[in-house]
Amino acid sequence: MMDDRERHETGMTVRRQVLGDAHVDRAVAGTDAFTADFQDFITRYAWGEVWTRPGLDRRTRSCITLAVLATLHHDEELAMHVRAALGNGLSEQEVAEVLLQVGVYAGVPAANRAFTVAREVLRRETG
Repeated sequence: MMDDRERHETGMTVRRQVLGDAHVDRAVAGTDAFTADFQDFITRYAWGEVWTRPGLDRRTRSCITLAVLATLHHDEELAMHVRAALGNGLSEQEVAEVLLQVGVYAGVPAANRAFTVAREVLRRETG
């Protein structure tokens, strides 16, 4: 069992692998006394606990993350995770399939908005 320090170190490694150094460096640089506990929390638990569990691979976790973020209309996080999904091996077509699934189960407006966000990211990332 990992202690909090080990969980944070592991989480930071996974966070950098999934989101990229530039994103994580910006988040770390923007951390202050007000946000420090939150940054530590997401690093330890989202990245150091959940994303490191053996039950799902990163591609699958990316699919789930895209679907949830699209459903909840968290556009900035969705854009970030579209980029991460590409890095985790999803193709543009697989991202589109996830968003079609959102349309059926979370509603057409959620999927429509998500397609708009994802298309903009894909244009920038893949040309």
